Amino acid sequence: MGVAVQVEGLTKSFGSQNIWSDVTLTLPPGEISVLLGPSGTGKSVFLKSLVGLLKPEKGSIILSDADIVTCSEAKLYEIRRLFGVLFQDGALFGSMNLFDNVAFPLREHTKKSETEIRRIVLEKMDMVGLAGAEGKLPGEISGGMRKRAGLARALVLDPEIILFDEPDSGLDPVRVAYLNQLIVDLNAQIDATFLIVTHDIGTARTVPDNLGLLYRKHLAMFGPREQLLTSQEPVVQQFLNGRREGPIGMSEEKDVAQVEAEMAALAARGGDQHNGVGPKGATGGDAVPPQLEPSPGLPERRAVRRRQERVARMLHTFDPATAAAIRESLPPDLLARADAGVFASSPDVAGRHRSPDEPPTSVLPGPRGQW
Repeated sequence: MGVAVQVEGLTKSFGSQNIWSDVTLTLPPGEISVLLGPSGTGKSVFLKSLVGLLKPEKGSIILSDADIVTCSEAKLYEIRRLFGVLFQDGALFGSMNLFDNVAFPLREHTKKSETEIRRIVLEKMDMVGLAGAEGKLPGEISGGMRKRAGLARALVLDPEIILFDEPDSGLDPVRVAYLNQLIVDLNAQIDATFLIVTHDIGTARTVPDNLGLLYRKHLAMFGPREQLLTSQEPVVQQFLNGRREGPIGMSEEKDVAQVEAEMAALAARGGDQHNGVGPKGATGGDAVPPQLEPSPGLPERRAVRRRQERVARMLHTFDPATAAAIRESLPPDLLARADAGVFASSPDVAGRHRSPDEPPTSVLPGPRGQW
């Protein structure tokens, strides 16, 4: 099973330019999480901070009892082996064929024989649907195939955490759908912790167990998918419905007066004008869309049961709309346990005990009235 990643109070700036401040979240082990946000909000910077390529000024990133922000270079090198990363463009070496690209981490970081390396590489390439393509060069294949080759390379060291930096960028909707299914299938097979940075609303609605949104240099919200898909916060509604009306403008933020005028006009028209991007979910009363399931023949995702137990334990802390959506998704045995208060003092994802009245960590920092 993948490991939990606990981020506490993380702040990152470049010179005088603050990227984001006080980011706090926990990536639950083995679950798929998605991080959304307008362009320029520092989502890729967050990924680079997680693997120690960038050093935040404040905060901590804890996994396997080590803090990436403050640990030694030797320890950081060791921790990085827990990660696999799929970069936006695949980041393949153009002069190497796909086999050598995928084999590169094994040759650099292990002492495995070429026979063992060949077995592992072919296994991972088969997992991503590239069996038989190992002799091709990156320039000879499509963008979707390059993404899958980059994913195979991210898998060869059997990482416990896999980061996806906008895996859908440059792909048509059909290839995005195939890639989303591949991500779900891989999670079912390896049970690692996944974090996906994306702009794709369809991916955000159907793939993850958890959703987060970066906005105005803060983490606006992070929590179970039902929490964001039923949220009444204007910034969350706007982003997940792809609307113009709301706090997000062309340069990320809008003037407060403009936001108020837009929201008043929207209310006068009778509420949300759905843009046809999947079910309304977050704003219009439709059911939260179901998650993608693994392809036939693959095991069920073990993360689903773990996540259901976690949200059942937190059920009493959510607003009515979120609680209702979660209740619809829970199996009868967990729902009965939640109603009976069995989870009242169960340990949360961080391993500590949460009191019955303690809210989840998904909160909106700053003045809510501005949003």
